[in-house]
Amino acid sequence: MKTRVLSGLIMAPLLVILIIGGYVLYAGCFVIGVMAVYEFFKGFKAMDIHASYPIAVCAAVALYGIGLYQHLSLAESGDDSPFFYMLWFFAVVLASLLYLFKIDERKLEDALATITGIFYIIFFSYHIGLLAMDGMLVPGLKNLVWLVVITAFGTDIMAYFTGYALGKHKLCPKISPKKTIEGSVGGTLGSIILCGIFGFFFAKPWLIHCLIIGLLGGIISQFGDLTASVFKRKMGIKDYGNLIPGHGGILDRFDSVLFTGPLVYYYINFASVIGVMN
Repeated sequence: MKTRVLSGLIMAPLLVILIIGGYVLYAGCFVIGVMAVYEFFKGFKAMDIHASYPIAVCAAVALYGIGLYQHLSLAESGDDSPFFYMLWFFAVVLASLLYLFKIDERKLEDALATITGIFYIIFFSYHIGLLAMDGMLVPGLKNLVWLVVITAFGTDIMAYFTGYALGKHKLCPKISPKKTIEGSVGGTLGSIILCGIFGFFFAKPWLIHCLIIGLLGGIISQFGDLTASVFKRKMGIKDYGNLIPGHGGILDRFDSVLFTGPLVYYYINFASVIGVMN
């Protein structure tokens, strides 16, 4: 417990990046993404599967470059064409399949692991960068990127303490033996409450949406956590890394954020399109 708390305090400077937002947060997402995908690929090595980290890094550079270009184009001309993103999708799959051309050295699993890591780690985490960019174009939305962190970490913390105090019924014993149904419910309720408090003080016009995101985020963040646990069990590892004492690696700490980032991004954009969040 003490180690986890101290490690949490060590991670506190990351909050400064969130406060600054904008290009700093965008760059931070890139750095975390390439570090996390490295840990993810290292886990596959325990299964004798060798994904291509250079392809993943090139994919990350290209994706964030496209995002920056789209951001500048949208700010100047309103152009928001999906062309370059579709090209990126094609290039990622193509490069991963061409990776197999050294047929005597590589297996089908190597290409599949490369594709999985790029989309699961790089692409999912990229949505937080998109929220940072949207916050620069629409200043009122800047604070809403905090909902990604509040739902993910708030759910995790509240689920831990609720499960510790009340947990009796196992949630997914074959995936994560320590998680309980009571903890899951407590984590979701905690996410709703924390998002509601945040909305009341920092995003009052969108309070109802903060509560909805708290509910949805509380659920999907747990799916993110469990998904990461599934990968670790299949890989035969306990943690993805040891960078953060008491927490494991970068991916161990941010696994639920990979799911809540896209959720918050798509919810905000969908709600804006249908006119219920202006």
